[in-house]
Parts: sequence; structure tokens; C-alpha cells
Amino acid sequence: MDLQKLMDLPGTLAAFTYTDRGELQAHMLREGTELTPQVLDLLTRSCVANQAIAAMEARGWEALTGQSGFQPLKGFSVVGLEWSVVVNGNAGVVVKNRDANYEATFNALQSA
Repeated sequence: MDLQKLMDLPGTLAAFTYTDRGELQAHMLREGTELTPQVLDLLTRSCVANQAIAAMEARGWEALTGQSGFQPLKGFSVVGLEWSVVVNGNAGVVVKNRDANYEATFNALQSA
């Protein structure tokens, strides 16, 4: 994973990778950001938990409605008041909402 490519995306404050258990593996932070490695470590654990919940919901939705196409779950985003997190696989970025291009960010994460 080329974290520098992810850092070049509009509005990116941090780029990171993590293990399936949510342990922070590698990261880059934009100079001057309030984010810290400790915050990213908490965030990566949250990413694993949220992916598990979203996968459970996708499976349940498909079983309940008969609709398909919700699995496999590849990524998600959580939008905050000022920052958002975009995750795909075991990599993610934190972006500043006003500067983010979510479509470009998902595409970059998918191809990185």
C-alpha cells in the first residue's frame, strides 16, 4: 500500500493500514493535523468492529429481503462533523469534509 499516494488525495489528513485484528500497521499524518498515532490506533480498531457489524447487516439484509449484491463488504465511510474516514480492505484515510472527494478516495483505496 502506497500511503504517500493516499496522502496526495484532496483533503487527506492521514493514511493508514491495519491488521485484521485492528492493530495499526503503518501510517502517515499531514503535518499540523490534530490526529496522532494513538487516535489512529483507536480508529483502526473501530474500523474492524464497524466492518464486522456492516457485514452482519449485509448478510441479514440479503437473507431477509432476498436482495443480493451487498456482499462481500469491501469498504465503508463514516462521516463526522469535520472529518470523515474512508476505508477499503485494511487501509483507510481520514479526510477533511470540506476538501474531500469521496469517489476519488474510494477508487484510490481500491486500486492501491
